Amino acid sequence: MNRLIRLTSVIAIIIGLSFIMDSNEKNITNSSNTNPFFTDWNTPFEIPPFLQINDDHYMPAFEKGMEENLNEIEKIINNSEIPTFSNTIEELERSGKLLSKVQRVFYNLSSSNTNPKIQELQLELSPILSTHYDKIILNQKLFTRIDYLWKDRENLELTTEQLKLLEDTHKQFVRSGALLNDDEKLKISEINSKISELTTTFGQNLLSETNDFELILNKGDLDGLSEDVILAAFESAKQKMDLAETKKEKKKYKNKYVFTPHRTSMYPFLTESTRRDLREILYNSYIMRGDNNNENDNKDITVQIAKLRAEKANLMGYETHAHFVLEERMLKSPEEVYDLLIQLWNPALKRAKLEVKDMQKVIYEEGHDFKLAAWDWWHYSEKVRKEKYDLDESAIKPYLSLDNALNGVFTTVNKLWGITFTEILDIDSYHPDARIWEVKDEDGSHLGIFIGDYYTRSNKRGGAWMSSFKSQSNLDGRERPIVVNVCNFPAPVGDKPSLLSFENLTTLFHEFGHAMHGILTDVTYESMSGTSGPRDFTEFPAQILEHWASEPQILRSFATHYETGETIPDELIRKILKASKFNQGFTNTEYLAASLLDMDWHTISANENIKNGNEFEENALEKYGLIEEIAPRYRSTYFAHIFSGGYSSGYYSYVHSAVLDSDGFEAFKESGDVFNLELASKLREHVYEKGSTEEAMDLYVKFRGRKPIIEPLLKVRGLKE
Repeated sequence: MNRLIRLTSVIAIIIGLSFIMDSNEKNITNSSNTNPFFTDWNTPFEIPPFLQINDDHYMPAFEKGMEENLNEIEKIINNSEIPTFSNTIEELERSGKLLSKVQRVFYNLSSSNTNPKIQELQLELSPILSTHYDKIILNQKLFTRIDYLWKDRENLELTTEQLKLLEDTHKQFVRSGALLNDDEKLKISEINSKISELTTTFGQNLLSETNDFELILNKGDLDGLSEDVILAAFESAKQKMDLAETKKEKKKYKNKYVFTPHRTSMYPFLTESTRRDLREILYNSYIMRGDNNNENDNKDITVQIAKLRAEKANLMGYETHAHFVLEERMLKSPEEVYDLLIQLWNPALKRAKLEVKDMQKVIYEEGHDFKLAAWDWWHYSEKVRKEKYDLDESAIKPYLSLDNALNGVFTTVNKLWGITFTEILDIDSYHPDARIWEVKDEDGSHLGIFIGDYYTRSNKRGGAWMSSFKSQSNLDGRERPIVVNVCNFPAPVGDKPSLLSFENLTTLFHEFGHAMHGILTDVTYESMSGTSGPRDFTEFPAQILEHWASEPQILRSFATHYETGETIPDELIRKILKASKFNQGFTNTEYLAASLLDMDWHTISANENIKNGNEFEENALEKYGLIEEIAPRYRSTYFAHIFSGGYSSGYYSYVHSAVLDSDGFEAFKESGDVFNLELASKLREHVYEKGSTEEAMDLYVKFRGRKPIIEPLLKVRGLKE
């Protein structure tokens, strides 16, 4: 059961088409009658046999997996023996293996390598799986056995990990409605099913909105754009032309340049293009996603999801959805979250207003009389950065090829923990772009498998994330994980490799931190492994690794020019570090605005009269004084983290974890050695290895020696006077 509960969370978070269709046709032709999910995977490291799996295998595997899972639950509840930790809790841990097997493949690919058939299956499966889980989590006989153990826990002689698992399991059942009457349980199940359908629809609408818009330009529209950006846009048009099925469609892209709302395409255009009219068009295509009054509109869906969550919270005895969620977080109440956000909001907004003045000054100096608008921010902030710090983003990218950056992150974890990565070239992954590495510990023992899928493509959802095809556990032998990082970095163009911005580099280190959390974990029970802890803690292992990305000695170790082989100059490193606090008003304000919006959506009452999602959003942002030059990082209609992911009432987690990571990395800085092996060992032992086997704050204190303080974060972000 714990595995099942965790999988629903994983599914919520992980949220070349022609290649897929071609490969699927081959699979159908060449596969035997045996469904790959029904056999043991005798592949290296039990990596899924991706090329043997086609879309028609999923539904039968889901159906059989659910059937087996319910039979396993029946066996537990029909056991005539007195409930024990072994025959109840551990058997719950063992249950649902087939269902877990198919879910992990399906939901990973639905996010990273989807197609129309998978999307159709997603919609079909959402209510089915929701009902399935409710049959288990609301099973009174099962809860009676768990409750018996919970009440007798002091006499069971459990280990610390076992006691925490029992506590978590009991709490999960209670928080899912185990103490409700039958009518209330039925209502909860109906709400769960509806929310599942709506969140799936939200995510699919967003993917369609992102992929449907394209800014098709002629050569004369490219003023200001660098050669790299132009080549990438030309390649994008060429790919679309190659995929087009009619002559008319092909002609549309011939000798054209295509930009899209994907950040890897949009941000360079907004930064470099001198065409203000085109910057406005592309920017608006991004911020209006899900808000175009078409078949992909998400406005009503956001309201429905928020109100259903509030209704469910009320049924469970909580004031709001946020109260319900935060009970299980490090910050325990909406008041605590709002307090943290407002502490940062005021200095961030103040800084952002000063940044507006700096950019407006440049606009006037150039002889323009327009007022800075949101679509101007990237263009003019870059000009201010060049003026104040003599730093040009385009000067950095040639040193940050993807392969170089990967060497950098591999070097970092090797220096910290002695870990090594060996690429495996003779195993097929789910897409040609996805690469596979074996991860070994300092003593040469196998730690896990790491998959990296880095380039943007139309059938991959936006953003960056970590997930897994297999989790770690030691219950029935040593099971090591298969972890995947998915990003949306620019693809190579011609002979030119994928070149990353410094922000891309930080993202790479961040997601790799999550990967390390999944790979280094060493616990008995799968449901407690890796990233299974509270959201406002699990971002900490990812975010602390970001700090090493800007360390001079690390940059010198991998950042070499892709053409000349020249090591990144010390002067350029100096400029990067000097400019690290630049634009922090904008960066923090847009993030905090989204975090506050998340909290406002999830502190509504179930009967609150919200006629229009946009009006709700506008009122919320006006209340906090958000300036018109900045939009929240995510407007409601494309806020996938909270409306199709697992971060409702939890988007603040990134800034709470930032308090932890800034304070935690300060320990390394204070020691005088960012690779202090004693601290690195504590970080691994008490954070990366422990999963959710202990309370999050206890784990942090064991690493740091005290509770976190906010001052290092204010210093890092330049928000301290």
